[in-house]
Amino acid sequence: QVQLVESGGGLVQAGGSLRLSCAASGRTYSVYAMGWFRQGPGKEREFVATIFWNGGRTYYADSVKGRFTISRDNAKNTLYLQMNSLKPEDTAVYYCAASSRSGNVVYSYDYSYDYWGQGTQVTVSS
Repeated sequence: QVQLVESGGGLVQAGGSLRLSCAASGRTYSVYAMGWFRQGPGKEREFVATIFWNGGRTYYADSVKGRFTISRDNAKNTLYLQMNSLKPEDTAVYYCAASSRSGNVVYSYDYSYDYWGQGTQVTVSS
């Protein structure tokens, strides 16, 4: 099992920045990739970004490309999401997720992930 705990959410004005953190514990050696997803009010959960735990390749949703940066600190078993130039449409509950799967896996799909955090609220005011 892998346990994930997010932090860093809050209320910010449009154009501002926030950094989310996700601390992983447990069988972290089994993690192949980690990602961030979000679910806005009345919307389905959507992919934000993913990073491979070894090697550090990253992928982003078009809606956040150039504004958000996903990163990880392997020594601390912590995942980050730096969010800049925030927009009201970025308002959502943000979830971190971990996948133990490798091979022919599409990491922009939430069903590719095995473990989920409880979520942290990000609210962007206009």
